[in-house]
Amino acid sequence: MLTSEDFTHFPLEMWKKVLSKVKKAVVFMDDKCAETLHWSGGAAAFLEAGARNIKQFSSFEACGVNEPKAVFVVNTLLKGRTVDIIKDIISLSHFQYCVVITTVAHSVHLLANNVTAEMEGNRVFEQFEEKLCEWMGNMNYTAEVMHVPVIFTPVSQQLILTPTFAHLFPLLSVDLETINFKRPEKKRFGSLNDIDMNSLPVELQLEIKSLASALNSMFETTGTREESFAVGPMSRIIAGELASHPQAKNRRKTAPNKASIIFVDRTVDLTGAVGHHGDNLVEKILTVLKCLPGHVTDVQVDMLELTSLQRTPHSQNTVAPGCLAQSSAARSLWEAMLTSKHKEGVMEVRRQLVEAASKEKLPIKMSMGRVTPEQLCSYMQLFRSNWGALENHCGVLQLGLATAQTLRHPSLPRWDACLAFERLLLQNLGDSDFPAMLRQLLPLMKPRGGEDSSSSGLRLGEDECGPDELILLLVYLYSLADEAQPADQDTEEEEELEKLERELIGALTLVITREAELSPLLQKLTGCANPEELSTERAHSAVEDMFETLRGLSHTRDHLKQLRSVYTASDGVHQATYRPFLRQILEEVFHPDHLECPDIEHMSGGLTDLLKTGFSMFMKVSRPHPSDNPLLFLFLVGGVTPSELRLIKEMVTTHKPGTQVLVFSTRLLRPTDIPELLFSTRRLVPDIGV
Repeated sequence: MLTSEDFTHFPLEMWKKVLSKVKKAVVFMDDKCAETLHWSGGAAAFLEAGARNIKQFSSFEACGVNEPKAVFVVNTLLKGRTVDIIKDIISLSHFQYCVVITTVAHSVHLLANNVTAEMEGNRVFEQFEEKLCEWMGNMNYTAEVMHVPVIFTPVSQQLILTPTFAHLFPLLSVDLETINFKRPEKKRFGSLNDIDMNSLPVELQLEIKSLASALNSMFETTGTREESFAVGPMSRIIAGELASHPQAKNRRKTAPNKASIIFVDRTVDLTGAVGHHGDNLVEKILTVLKCLPGHVTDVQVDMLELTSLQRTPHSQNTVAPGCLAQSSAARSLWEAMLTSKHKEGVMEVRRQLVEAASKEKLPIKMSMGRVTPEQLCSYMQLFRSNWGALENHCGVLQLGLATAQTLRHPSLPRWDACLAFERLLLQNLGDSDFPAMLRQLLPLMKPRGGEDSSSSGLRLGEDECGPDELILLLVYLYSLADEAQPADQDTEEEEELEKLERELIGALTLVITREAELSPLLQKLTGCANPEELSTERAHSAVEDMFETLRGLSHTRDHLKQLRSVYTASDGVHQATYRPFLRQILEEVFHPDHLECPDIEHMSGGLTDLLKTGFSMFMKVSRPHPSDNPLLFLFLVGGVTPSELRLIKEMVTTHKPGTQVLVFSTRLLRPTDIPELLFSTRRLVPDIGV
């Protein structure tokens, strides 16, 4: 019988195909493939397979005369900039054997080259092999080009990520306007739900087709016949593309195993993604620690405390950073941190550190009660300069340091400040109209450090909200705008809202321009790397564009018939609460009466489903239900939070123990990821190497 483990092993099987080609080769790999490998065994797997070196996929890299073989691993089409980089590297080297491995299927390459007719073989790849031989300078040299879908990476037993599609995000109201702008007036779409695959920009079409092809490869390898369901406009398009994939039709006729997959748009619940109610340790680690360079998910852990080096301004670059991706030895601790409550996660970190120290017979002093970062550091410093102990427990020590550095991080108090304000907004939401709710944010819109420009970038109060937190609160509030008491939508009310928004735009612009250092989010929002580049006009324009997107967030559930709210108002006895959308979906899926939810749309049926819809008008017809199959996959388009992983685990345990649920997602979210994705200028035109 097929299990979820077969799917967490699938990415490792795909990497084995790549590893079979790397013996005595120098490997050139782009950032997204490197991140996928990072969670699937890391560079060590390549070196153990015989690779001589692993280098960045860059025009500035090359090899010497004694390095005749190269393997290129890329996540893009073999077009445009990707081809230029490969040519540059080969031209500066002395290769006699080149292998190019792309995660993009040959069928997608045909579409990218405007070839609509079916072709036998892999003509595009064969033509590229000829080019490689030309660039190497001898047509008798060896060149291979192949497709291997190394886009999935098992981050935990419960979660598989697709770093290649980390920037794939559901469609927004502003995207509808952009798409309609290029269409004749009579053919414009009335809502996001009306948009079809062919109306999307070519780059986005190719990205979706590439994802559908990779999913098909996974189901084909595991012999799985899937029933696809969708919640949200983008999910409908992806599920529809998977259902109509040319190879999927034959596979579903013969596949011995069955599974259900529900695609869910992140935009149906942005409240849960930007909120600070997630009582989870990993969520806080991802928020306060810096990302590893070139990575979307993993973070840098400062390892200096495990050495005898003195901390200086330059010591940070002396010791390589640790990370969260760990081998099997520390895997149990990572799983506990990822899917437990904050307190339970911290307690497990302490327990495993004590256990590791005891195994190494280190002089540990036990202490009970509350776990503090100082206490954790005192345990880890016992391992300092003890190379055997460090090697044996390196994974646990990295996770322990990540925990200690998060708990003592100066920005962590702002997490609690945001949580307190979000709770206040929730309690007032049912009794106030939206302008009144929005007005509560105005007093917070002040430059950090007061009016004195010389101290404007300093944190005088540890829990003082900076621009990142203010933007998160705006997204939180706008995502709940339709839950507020409806105001009288007369001209006067609309003018009041417009005036209020203009005040907020002006105030937030001032806050941003007074920052002494621009956060990664502000850099992406404004397009400026430092405050010196940022003019008031540029900041004001970026904030205006941001508000244009914010205004559409209250309509992200308009297309739904049943699951239209993520808010439960106070009844006088119980406080108002946020009700996660995923909880509502799983309640429908696991309902003992097997009820059909109109918002979970079945997408695999084709003509059969249409006939059933017709017959259902005058007779009872049973349609496929997500709980029909022993395996259930949830694919969250746009990201999933660690606290949602815990929620899914708890829901399965409570409602249907024994059911195997595996979560797929484009990324593991930190709150600030959502504004970055919402306000991205490349959301409709992803970078796929064209």
